[in-house]
Amino acid sequence: MSAVPHLMSLADLTAPQILRIVNHAHYLKQVSVPWLAPQSKKSARLRMPSQSLFNKSIALLFAKRSTRTRVSAETAAVLLGGRALFLGREDIQLGVNETPRDTARVIGGMCQGIFARVGAHEEIEELARYSPVPVLNALSSLWHPTQTLADVLTLHEHAHLFDTALKTPPPANKPLPQLRPLTVAYVGDSTNVLHDMLVTYPRLGHKMRVASPEKPAYQCPQPVWDRVTQLGCDKDIWWGSDPKEAVKGADVVVTDTWISMGQEAEKAQRLQDFAGYQVTEALCRDANPDWKFLHCLPRKQEEVDDQVFYGPRSLVFPESDNRKWTIMAAFDLLFGKWDLAGEKTLKILKE
Repeated sequence: MSAVPHLMSLADLTAPQILRIVNHAHYLKQVSVPWLAPQSKKSARLRMPSQSLFNKSIALLFAKRSTRTRVSAETAAVLLGGRALFLGREDIQLGVNETPRDTARVIGGMCQGIFARVGAHEEIEELARYSPVPVLNALSSLWHPTQTLADVLTLHEHAHLFDTALKTPPPANKPLPQLRPLTVAYVGDSTNVLHDMLVTYPRLGHKMRVASPEKPAYQCPQPVWDRVTQLGCDKDIWWGSDPKEAVKGADVVVTDTWISMGQEAEKAQRLQDFAGYQVTEALCRDANPDWKFLHCLPRKQEEVDDQVFYGPRSLVFPESDNRKWTIMAAFDLLFGKWDLAGEKTLKILKE
């Protein structure tokens, strides 16, 4: 039997493998959306999305609450013919009377995949070490791969906003358009969302500019930066403490929460440290005139003002929608087919 595949971070995949998931998400979206529309006479002629999870169960092991990740995972599993079992911290014995090792073996003996949203990254590594079925990182202290997949899909779908030669969005049932090299600026704390961006965008041909306060607490953790340098991504990353400098020439501006779950006691100090980091038109006056905005949500007022968040620059709700389709693609390839790497597809792409 093949070794059990897992996905902890997009650093674990090559650039073609990342794009394979994104393109598969686009395909599944095009196939699935008509099925979700009101019934019509044409429904009998619709193509079914992959049913790789038919009669299979996926465990959603959530130590931290979520809106987008949970809803997208549950609805994606249904579209793939399976079901998702939500297992919150109050629902099972993990961390109370049972070790992650034992939990992984028990759940993996009954379910065909584990989608785990945990605290410390070591927790999901231990689950993967002992699970007999694939484990997908739904969020850990260091990484958030499914968020970056959704962001990449969103940018490709809106490639026409960055390249006047494209003029319009991609027609239905057509491949995703190529995305010209972008400058992606991130202002805020060095969170798990940023970390997967750091190991992804440079390998896809984009440049990153990051601004975070100079305090060590807001800098990139060493294990993450080690992966960044191992992959050669650091050559295309500028990092400083001035958010105005970071957004110069940016095509896309991104931020995330300044106060993650578990950091509520630090709120006053963090708000003080991030003074001047709120994304506004004024902050981004030196960005590309057509710059766009991304945020993983939930959003707080201090992170970005209403003019940007609800205005024409914002792609946050298409980005949120795409959590469903990229998670569906990961579920199909990882849990349904054990083929996340897609070596045959990679051979075709390389040729």
